[in-house]
Amino acid sequence: MRDIRTPWRAIAAAFALNGILLGVWASRIPAIVQIHDLTPSSLGLLLLFMGCGALVSFPIAGRLTDSIGAVTVTRWIAVSYVLSMVLVALAPTPVWLAAALFVFGMHHGSMDVVMNTWATEVERQMGRSVMSSFHAMWSLGAGLGAGLGFFATTWGVSVPVHFIAAAMLASALFLPFLTIPWTSNTRPHDPDAPVFAIPHGALVLVGFIALAAATGEGAIADWSAVFLTDNVGTTEARATLGYTVFSVTMVAMRLVVDRLVTRFGPVAIARLSGISAATGILIAVTFMTLPAALLGFVLMGIGYAAVMPLAFSRAADDPDVPPGQAIASVATLGYGGLLMGPPLIGFIAEATSLRLAFALLAALAIGISVSAGVLVRRQR
Repeated sequence: MRDIRTPWRAIAAAFALNGILLGVWASRIPAIVQIHDLTPSSLGLLLLFMGCGALVSFPIAGRLTDSIGAVTVTRWIAVSYVLSMVLVALAPTPVWLAAALFVFGMHHGSMDVVMNTWATEVERQMGRSVMSSFHAMWSLGAGLGAGLGFFATTWGVSVPVHFIAAAMLASALFLPFLTIPWTSNTRPHDPDAPVFAIPHGALVLVGFIALAAATGEGAIADWSAVFLTDNVGTTEARATLGYTVFSVTMVAMRLVVDRLVTRFGPVAIARLSGISAATGILIAVTFMTLPAALLGFVLMGIGYAAVMPLAFSRAADDPDVPPGQAIASVATLGYGGLLMGPPLIGFIAEATSLRLAFALLAALAIGISVSAGVLVRRQR
């Protein structure tokens, strides 16, 4: 019998696992807010711990990947990442929750680095572009995790039971695929290499585009359910639909974006993406009804889906900076926005309102459209 655990399916499983765990967490944020009696600023501070954990993990994951190999590190982190989500559910106080989220963030960030590295190895062996399909699987996993949250809240399942059950289900579905035979590239670590690469020249604007898109994605993941419960007035169960429709839209868009870029070019797609995301945000914060908000999240999903891949593709083609260094510099800003944006939303919401904090994301989305000209593909 033919083994279904192919290299593509292994990477797809890793991306889906990473996404589903984040989706499960995002779907129960309102419940966790109630359990620990959190204010918007205290939730923002907790999310900051999660973001800091991820940022700390980036150089550690990179060095382990270089010395041990991406496939081995991905397997290790996948198992411990599942366990780290259980720690979040069992945290008895906000202090312990902060520590658990720091660990959870470390696992999320480090797995993001190592599974993308493994993905490039598989893509190289396959001899064709498949990276967008992997990211689609991440979005699919995140949507599945949010969908599980909808059923858990509808049926009144407690957060610990929900997280433990989700961890067991995700492990059974995805971990077996990670055991395929694979040998990753290894290389000695360069002690003179910078820990965090910072973009310069034209890559500054490319990095801004990645930052703007990732900030929006991170804010929707962590704040969409809170926005729908506190501002739109939906039930906790219906509030999970926001991130669900956003993630499903991201999946659909990422499955077709390569063909759209080939036909219309990266600049046009980036400009339309920024306009779509900004329009979706403004619809959600203006009309303040569940149908309008869900339409807004669909437009945001359409808008944000293509931006990060376009930024990475432009970085790899930079004529002045080696591809690895260029991608690393853009990724630093991009993932920084993904992880540090949600805490910023919390602080702004505490000072003003969550509605205004969401509206500020529209300004960043417009910035994507304005800066899109920098995404013209360069020749080395």
